[in-house]
Amino acid sequence: MMTRPPVFPGRLAADTLTQFRQTSPLVHCMTNDVVQSITANVLLALGASPAMVIDSREAAQFSAIANALLVNVGTLTSARAESMLAAIHAANEANKSWVLDPVAVGALGWRTEFCHQIIKLKPAAIRGNASEIMALSGLAASGRGVDSGDTSLAALPAAEALARQTGAVIAVTGEVDYITDGEKSWAVPGGDALMTRVVGTGCALSAVVAAFTSLKGERVDNVAAACRVMSCAGELASREAKGPGSFTPAFLDHLYLIGAESLANENANGGA
Repeated sequence: MMTRPPVFPGRLAADTLTQFRQTSPLVHCMTNDVVQSITANVLLALGASPAMVIDSREAAQFSAIANALLVNVGTLTSARAESMLAAIHAANEANKSWVLDPVAVGALGWRTEFCHQIIKLKPAAIRGNASEIMALSGLAASGRGVDSGDTSLAALPAAEALARQTGAVIAVTGEVDYITDGEKSWAVPGGDALMTRVVGTGCALSAVVAAFTSLKGERVDNVAAACRVMSCAGELASREAKGPGSFTPAFLDHLYLIGAESLANENANGGA
């Protein structure tokens, strides 16, 4: 039987969030067209600064200025792939962290090839669902586009192997999130099923992960803190939401209001 990693401490998440709000990272979000608004709103609610610069004539310049870069392949095009490569190279040259969200990798051929290409360029972190992480690691997966057909725990060995292969922290998200650098792993419970009924919560999480990778401290802890903040806010929002329509504003409010007390409350995140 697979050994489950320990639950990430809420107090460590609270300390990391304090550093985040003091830093207010500028995040270059090369994300998909469907989720730009919620991604920007989530980052703003937490205290970060989002920017969406896509054209290849500006993307490289901006990624060197920003604190972190998100590459999300959800609505990949040839022109956007060119811009992403330019931005990744510029971020690496400027010693800025970048994060990959491999949307629907394993389900579609070209984006799978593209993501296999860019993971050789040293991402700081990769955030995906179980099927995406398993496919990216080279294992067979049962995803259907952006929907995972595998559990996050089942994908943990693939995540650990991918972390060792790429040097990135891997966050495989699901009912419980698992975060690993190949040696050290954390579990982050919490969240709510309503988070899967609105567009963009996973993609927005990837942007938050990117922002948190720019912070000082151990990167696997910082990525786990990003997941903990989002899952805790989602669980708190679900308690007052009547459905998907009321969930999104409640979620943004709780991201804005979330503090040490909520994160440290062992009952506020799935009994963690």
